[in-house]
Amino acid sequence: MVKTPMPNQPNYTPPSDFIRIEAAALLDLALRLDTSMQAPFAASVERILSITRPVLLTGIGKSGLIAQKIAATLRSTGTQAHFLHPAEAVHGDLGMVAPGDTLIALSYSGETEELLNLLPTLKRLSTTLIALCASAYSTLAKAADVHLDISVATEACPLNLAPTASTTVMLALGDALALELSRRRNFDSTHFADLHPGGRLGNRLARVRDLMHSGDALPLVAPETPMPQVIYEMSRKKLGMTTVLADGKLLGMISDGDLRRLLERDGNRALDHTAAEIMNPTPLTIAGDAFASTALSLMEARKITSLVVVDPAGQAQGVLHLHDLWTNS
Repeated sequence: MVKTPMPNQPNYTPPSDFIRIEAAALLDLALRLDTSMQAPFAASVERILSITRPVLLTGIGKSGLIAQKIAATLRSTGTQAHFLHPAEAVHGDLGMVAPGDTLIALSYSGETEELLNLLPTLKRLSTTLIALCASAYSTLAKAADVHLDISVATEACPLNLAPTASTTVMLALGDALALELSRRRNFDSTHFADLHPGGRLGNRLARVRDLMHSGDALPLVAPETPMPQVIYEMSRKKLGMTTVLADGKLLGMISDGDLRRLLERDGNRALDHTAAEIMNPTPLTIAGDAFASTALSLMEARKITSLVVVDPAGQAQGVLHLHDLWTNS
């Protein structure tokens, strides 16, 4: 059994060299995209933009995993896409391929048997085939309408066997394709938010109106409301604050901090006041269509826990609490 050289021994290769090999492969890919691959890449983009059905991706082994990730990235950036497993395809899943579809096939060698088995059916269905493979002389590349070169000088694997640099290049090229399609479709943060409603990312991209407390959950008092009732409303709605409204229009806000300062100042006479006498008449507000990430930045910058949501006319629509931005994140 051959012993692997250890650090500080001759012939030792630091792990950072593996990254450098993959980085060099990516730089080579970028250079090709600026030169020899510029036209085929543009043709691929135009073809996908021209179709109304989802683009299909296929590959097997590591290439199949990369194809699945590219399909997911396409979907999340505005391009419909599905993964077609080549082994399942010849056992019935070719039914998802319709005449005139576009299929992106990933195979570094371009000689993957499972993909080559699909070629007769793809030709019969007049499918546009985009091949991501290393050699333009491979069977897959020669059968393709468009060949995108994913060749690498060497794999990062010390044995030059395990797909490493080559799969990194595949993935990066897929990302470039997805992002260029997204840019051409004018896909913006609003569209992205619609496709990512869950988790931390979803909360960042959600609209304030989707997270705010409104209707019966909105704490509100009138300007003439006496302090005992103000405190009751704040306690009942459990947001640590209440709005002060007149005919729905925001006049001010009272927070827990305002109550503490009132008690420190007036002691037993604190309950003799009305809402209008102690409210903050210029609370921070935000529009309902603002992103939650904007609200969070504002709260963090001003060190507050609540924002009143108002419409352009100053009518109170709801209250957004800091806790709402953390829920499910």
